[in-house]
Amino acid sequence: MMVNCCGLLTASKEPVPLKSIEVEVEVRDHVATVVSTLNYENKEDKPIEAVFVFPLPGDAAVCHFSAKIGQKEIVAEVKEKQKAREEYDDALSSGQQAFLLEESEQSPDIFSLSVGSLPPGESASISLEYVTELAVQADDGLRFCLPAVLNPRYQPQGSEGSEVAIVKVTSVPASLVPYSLSFSARVSSPRPVSKVESSCSLDPLQYLNTEQTQATVKLAAGHKFDRDVELLIYYKDAHQPTAVVEAGQASAKPGTLMGDPVVMLSLYPEFPQAVMSSVAPCGEFVLLLDRSGSMSGACMESAKDTLLLLLKSLPMGCYFNIYSFGSSHEHIFPKSVEYSQETMEEALKKVGEMTANLGGTEILRPLKDIYSQPCIPNQPRQLFVFTDGEVGNTKEVINLVKRNSGSHRCFSFGIGEGASSALINGLAKEGGGHAQFITGTDRMQPKVMQSLRFALQPAVVDVSVKWDVPKGVSVTALSPPITALFQGQRSLIYAQLTGKSSGAADGLVTVKYSLAGHPSQNQLHFNLTPAEDTGLTVHRLAARTLIRSLEMKEKDDIEEQDEGVKKRVVELSVQSGVSSVFTAFIAVNKGDGEAIQGPLVRRYVPTPMYASFGMMPMATGAAIMYDDLEFDDAQDDMAMGCDEGFDGIMGSIQHCVEEPTVNKPKQPHRDPLLQLVSLQKASGCWELVPALAAALGKTSEEVESAKPSGVNQEVWATFLALIWLHGSKMEAQDEWELLAMKAASWLRAQNAPYATECVEAGNALLGFNVQKDALGL
Repeated sequence: MMVNCCGLLTASKEPVPLKSIEVEVEVRDHVATVVSTLNYENKEDKPIEAVFVFPLPGDAAVCHFSAKIGQKEIVAEVKEKQKAREEYDDALSSGQQAFLLEESEQSPDIFSLSVGSLPPGESASISLEYVTELAVQADDGLRFCLPAVLNPRYQPQGSEGSEVAIVKVTSVPASLVPYSLSFSARVSSPRPVSKVESSCSLDPLQYLNTEQTQATVKLAAGHKFDRDVELLIYYKDAHQPTAVVEAGQASAKPGTLMGDPVVMLSLYPEFPQAVMSSVAPCGEFVLLLDRSGSMSGACMESAKDTLLLLLKSLPMGCYFNIYSFGSSHEHIFPKSVEYSQETMEEALKKVGEMTANLGGTEILRPLKDIYSQPCIPNQPRQLFVFTDGEVGNTKEVINLVKRNSGSHRCFSFGIGEGASSALINGLAKEGGGHAQFITGTDRMQPKVMQSLRFALQPAVVDVSVKWDVPKGVSVTALSPPITALFQGQRSLIYAQLTGKSSGAADGLVTVKYSLAGHPSQNQLHFNLTPAEDTGLTVHRLAARTLIRSLEMKEKDDIEEQDEGVKKRVVELSVQSGVSSVFTAFIAVNKGDGEAIQGPLVRRYVPTPMYASFGMMPMATGAAIMYDDLEFDDAQDDMAMGCDEGFDGIMGSIQHCVEEPTVNKPKQPHRDPLLQLVSLQKASGCWELVPALAAALGKTSEEVESAKPSGVNQEVWATFLALIWLHGSKMEAQDEWELLAMKAASWLRAQNAPYATECVEAGNALLGFNVQKDALGL
């Protein structure tokens, strides 16, 4: 059936009451506070209840929720989830207005907001505040993302919630989304703000002081909210370690988390250059690629190019395998194989044939399959996961990675708009690896190669954090122990400071670790006097960190919650005012409250979705095609699902459609860099073949005749490839650096006596002036 309307869709096609969204962001160094205001209006002739399901960053701490009706403002309280739901229902049945905000039990980055009993003609303004840490990107930028898309979660067959009626979160073409968005950000830091970039159009950056440590930026007018709003913020000297001490809440009891000062420590370990330039010649590299329908087109082609670079960059002597998944999963080899010319060629042939034809996004089974394989002695397992999706069982997937965190490191890549931040960040955090997001026009290759460099770094082991504070002060760690440290990556540590010192006001923290057998340490002095006017941002992030680590302490049987843990989480959540899976925000307008006349109409607010849901590209007014699904029936099912509460609703959102496979256009002319890379041998060398000459832009005769006499053909071909990379592709060096190191290492092993002549002849042929030293010889 075709659907060709927008708004709060019901069988009778009534309009949506959400009019506009305003977002204000305050970024302080590497922490953001976000205030979103949603403005509703009931234009119908009967009272309505609107339900708005929306995404937030997976590690956000929701810390304030209030509603304004007319001139009256009501502020929500955090209560145990079941109590909050009962209070909401009671309020509605007694004619009071009520608002309920709750987090999904399956995934911590999905929230549902119920706006209860909005009378005809009435407006309501709802304000939601959350705090979040900003992740460091490959180029040292800090990434803030305001998600625009709620992709349908893929609910695995037979999993919890699948017996509940299928629910459709109403989706409309982004161009028809009936509400507007305004967005502004204020950035401040002890270090100057060098620039702010975005995939969306921004008004120019406005500096607020001459030191350029404070600035504001706005989204250009007319943004359709048809994609994530992503900001990349760059500071000068971003890698300085810092410590912020924040005063407790005056009204809270000393000795409690909110009553005591909290310190947030930001560490950037710097490792010795000698260790960093050596690449571990071993490891088991398992690559897991999403081939669900939504990956079709450019995403899939980019992923295949990335696998080419990865496979060419692996060290001789390591082991590898490639798995791919959708509703089912496949592997190239029954178990990981040793890396050689033969196995590399076989893998590349299979990768070349891959298409996005495996249906949904069922990631749990291939992960279980990978973990069931015994580890190879002295070959540390490194797992690379590529997905553009979201799953309904995020917590189950992350728990599985955590249970296997002792045997591997997990590096994750979120591809395209709408990849679940809870899933991507959770995989890397629990797997002791690193997460990357690839959106808009980002090239996947540099980010993936950066993670491969991390994976090839020697693992940091025996990490310990020691606090030296004056007598009378004690320190309680609030963050889980650090399991992974990488060069140039930030680690955040939160701790509660209890008691007072009579004298010294300084503390010292020492982080010790062992790297490639060398003991090492980083130290940071900090002042115990709390910074003024920081709000309670650090406390709330610390509470969120503690809540999250307690939630992860669920028993292995995830059906059976540990009651003690649950009680502690509820206590912490209520005390700090920060959301958790066991609590919800409830606000009731205890006004005059007459009994509601007539039935309460429930509405679902549409969320913009696009290609990642397998929709075809749309022109304005185009429609969404659903196979074998009566949309009006789906709406009725949605109403049935309402009684199950939010988790019943979210637990049953599925891909109701077979994701389309798009007819591929003719292959464009291959990128010369990838053409050259594809010819490299597993050992690191190149052969003197016509395809190499073509990739270098020369004829076979020109290449052959320029070869110095007495030089082996493979040595000459390898020199030419290296000179071409350094001479014409320096802007992409982070993509080919590892395979060039392998080539240089192969050349050194040949003990070729003609290096200087080869470099001179190669430069003359290709028209470059590359120095021999630059080639790593």
